[in-house]
Amino acid sequence: MQIGSDNAQRAGVRVDFRHGDVAKMPFDADSFELIVCQAAFKNFTLPRTALAEIHRVLRTAGTAVIQDMSRDATHADIEGEVAGMNLGRLSSFTTKATLERLRNRAYSPLQFELLVAESPFQTCEITTVGIGLEVRLKKEKSK
Repeated sequence: MQIGSDNAQRAGVRVDFRHGDVAKMPFDADSFELIVCQAAFKNFTLPRTALAEIHRVLRTAGTAVIQDMSRDATHADIEGEVAGMNLGRLSSFTTKATLERLRNRAYSPLQFELLVAESPFQTCEITTVGIGLEVRLKKEKSK
């Protein structure tokens, strides 16, 4: 959090950083219009609870965007991703190995659809490009 605070201060931006657990967020219900989760969802131990919490703190008509790695990413997708990073030989090797292992924890589009179907969101839009998976969730009005 200190690095983020230092960067925000240098940029002249006021940011309130908080340390917390996505399964029990320290925010009131209906607090946010937009929630972005990048490269973290595959690491959540309670993904269903995380989705329910995201829904709880999102305002009606708000959007949540989850961007992570796709379990369906191929070895060639990983090779292409790393090639675009212009890394040295050793860094390329270790980055590929890391991504190959992370892919095992990631969700496929179908797995994510099923997870969302059991959540308060119920539906989502999913797109994949290369190794990436993007899930867009909208909080609908209560019926």
